[in-house]
Amino acid sequence: MNLLPKGTGNCPYLLLAPMEGLGDRPFRKAMAKMGGFNEACTEFLRVPSNAHVASLAKQYQKDDTFPIPQAVQIMGSNPELMAAMAQELAQRGAHRIDLNCGCPSNTVTGRGAGSSLLKDPSQLYRIAKAMVEAVSVPVTAKLRSGYEDISLFKENLLAAQESGIKFMTLHPRTKVDGYTPPARWDLIAEAKALLKIPVVGNGDILNVDDAVRMLKETGCDALMIGRGSVINPLIFHQIRAFFAGQQYVPEKNALQNFVQNFLCAMAEGTPISTQLNKLKQLMSFLFKGNARLLERRGEMLSKRCANPAEFLAFVFPMLLEG
Repeated sequence: MNLLPKGTGNCPYLLLAPMEGLGDRPFRKAMAKMGGFNEACTEFLRVPSNAHVASLAKQYQKDDTFPIPQAVQIMGSNPELMAAMAQELAQRGAHRIDLNCGCPSNTVTGRGAGSSLLKDPSQLYRIAKAMVEAVSVPVTAKLRSGYEDISLFKENLLAAQESGIKFMTLHPRTKVDGYTPPARWDLIAEAKALLKIPVVGNGDILNVDDAVRMLKETGCDALMIGRGSVINPLIFHQIRAFFAGQQYVPEKNALQNFVQNFLCAMAEGTPISTQLNKLKQLMSFLFKGNARLLERRGEMLSKRCANPAEFLAFVFPMLLEG
């Protein structure tokens, strides 16, 4: 079974990355309505040492991004609990379960989860192996290139592969790097040369040129885009159009509709202050993607509005001008 098929025009399989905070349910739903990608993935579900997995698993709603399939990512340090969580999620309809080996947050790594797994390839192997053996659906993993450095890079890659995962996503920055230095795409190429399983490239894909260049420089099997899709929600359509030899022309008011869908997808009863903060967070990234809008980003962030409708009335003309 090929989990990462190529599409029309030899376009690579395109995945929306799991992103803590940014890639929440409203964002994934709005992106699904925008479309253009093959698969979404939830933010990580944390599986603590005292987890009641049946209750935790209820957070996963497979149809959030319908008709685009939605995988689920989990994070923890106990192999037995992670296996049990995988079972619960599979029973709830998860078509793929991803192991988080990359979150750099100190509150996560301090509990032996996320990117701290990269300090001990044998522990990474035990957790992934337990998950693989627990379910019949594909298990995958998303890794950074290391914790403090890349001294265990190959060992981690091989440990993940030996566990039986179906493919690996590599974000080629270390835990210590965070998100600041340029992603080391040469490490994606190294992983592709070393491994027998497919490798998904992730990191610093902000436009079509980046996507094409990553494929050429790394030979990766698919592309996963995270922050690039927040900055430019049209990016997946633009990539598809390129591989189809076409010029992508977005629908009128595409970005405005995207923002409106994002607002509508927020849970009923979400406080107005929270709605405004989430909208400003989203618009902050959208404004980064356009030089003309970037000049007005400070004005947008400092704007005080009584409700979301007032805020959208303020920012939508800016989007049209941008």
